[in-house]
Amino acid sequence: MMATKPTDEDAVNKKITELPAFVDVATRLHEVIMEAAPELQPRLWYGMPGYALAKKSPVLCFFRVDDDKYLTFGLSEHAHHEPDEKAGHKLMPSAWFITELDAPTGKAIADIVRRAVG
Repeated sequence: MMATKPTDEDAVNKKITELPAFVDVATRLHEVIMEAAPELQPRLWYGMPGYALAKKSPVLCFFRVDDDKYLTFGLSEHAHHEPDEKAGHKLMPSAWFITELDAPTGKAIADIVRRAVG
């Protein structure tokens, strides 16, 4: 019997297990992203988990570990971005540091992912 080739999602799940300082947060973050936008397809992007609408399309959101101090969740330039008209400025957030993923943080990330998919 031939061994099956690992999928892109298998590679992402394996990478998550290799993030010992953040394996629980990364596991939950992956779940939040996939629940918020099930149409996204996970794959490794620059060696870290990334999420795109199709296998060959650009990554919209991603996460990575920075010096085992923070997990960074971010949006690429290909995500849907628009300024918040109520903010009084034209800055558009594109990355956030995470040390824990509680329910309010998960909800905020899910909202960001849904907007990013547009």
